[in-house]
Amino acid sequence: MNNTPKILILSYYWPPSGGSGVQRWMYFAKYLKQLGYEPIVVTVAESQASYPVLDPSLIREVEGIRVIKTATREPLRWYSRLTSGDSKKGIPQGEVQTTSIFGKIAAYIRGNFFIPDARKGWVPFAVKAAQAVLKQEKIHCLITTGPPHSTHLAGLQLAKQFKLNWWVDFRDPWLDVFYNKQLRRSQSSQAKDAALEKTVLHYASGVITTTGGDLHQSLQQKAPDQTFVALPNGYDADLMQQIPAAPKKDGFHIVYTGLLTQNQGYSKLMEVFHELSQSHTLSFTLAGNINPDIINEIKNSLPKVEVQYLGYLPHAEAIALMKSANLLLNFIFKGAETQMISGKLLEYMAAEVPILSLGDPNSPAAQFLTQGTQAWMVEEDDTPAMKKHLKALLEQKRQPKNTTPQLAEWSRMALTKRLVEVVLG
Repeated sequence: MNNTPKILILSYYWPPSGGSGVQRWMYFAKYLKQLGYEPIVVTVAESQASYPVLDPSLIREVEGIRVIKTATREPLRWYSRLTSGDSKKGIPQGEVQTTSIFGKIAAYIRGNFFIPDARKGWVPFAVKAAQAVLKQEKIHCLITTGPPHSTHLAGLQLAKQFKLNWWVDFRDPWLDVFYNKQLRRSQSSQAKDAALEKTVLHYASGVITTTGGDLHQSLQQKAPDQTFVALPNGYDADLMQQIPAAPKKDGFHIVYTGLLTQNQGYSKLMEVFHELSQSHTLSFTLAGNINPDIINEIKNSLPKVEVQYLGYLPHAEAIALMKSANLLLNFIFKGAETQMISGKLLEYMAAEVPILSLGDPNSPAAQFLTQGTQAWMVEEDDTPAMKKHLKALLEQKRQPKNTTPQLAEWSRMALTKRLVEVVLG
């Protein structure tokens, strides 16, 4: 008889999905298995999913894990085709496009007709697949992770039917996530979404978030008797050790990886780069899912800088690029300063390369960065501070190392051990 404790995970994002949304529970599942648990994952088939990017290289991270893939019914592929002419290119990530009349109409439809989100059509398929598992297996814990937060509605149905130890994971906030303000929601739509969130918060056995602080205080007001636990995103120590740096570039090499939108304050820093490029050789490499208009804007603002855009890179290649840099850049989403610490920032720290991040110096991300010896968070318009840090790096003859004494506490394995203590302890 198999007495291995089983954990059922409902996650819309799963390899070969790429991007940041997939990595949190991909790695939790990987290390749960190494710790003697059996993760069982219910997800959506990639042929039907609305994934902005694919990264097939991530499949090897979850080899041997039982995965059940379902159908789905959702409008995002049609939205993408209408807005961009491509079924994947226009799937929203980190921002809502409202510059055009069509964009405003699409945002209104998305915010008022698809509550809590436009992937809610997956819920009945996820419930049916999970019900089959729950009837056959002894499940010790159910995890639902969002966004999409409609996944938690599947968890709510299952928890009521099977009386489960059910934990919800908010990778990003639900009702208060920064881009919801752009969706032109009516009062009734906001009230409906708030009621759904409150029901989930009250009924769950516990709530996991990536940060505590202000976010926990906000959620505690909605569910005073609930248990809230902060489990941040982390870095994979094995992967960071295994991957060598990409070949070094001549001059001072600046690297940015990840999503970049108009909702991140990069313009003033580009002005500083332009000024420094008059007397120093700079190169700037960007990788990730970035709008071509932003790339062209950056190139036009830096005529003396070699600007290279590599597009979306497989995870291992992105890490190699990080390690090759003289400086890593990060830009906090406006309105999300207290809501999250990205997994990318953890990987930046693990790469041991100096980091310049633009955002709130009092945010949780800033508090984390202060643990590094060569890592800084400055306001997006504080050009004197930017120049100070950049000039100090440019004047050093040897590349300084950004070390973080307590970094091991943020490894994926260490965080998975804490997860086990929280949900099963």
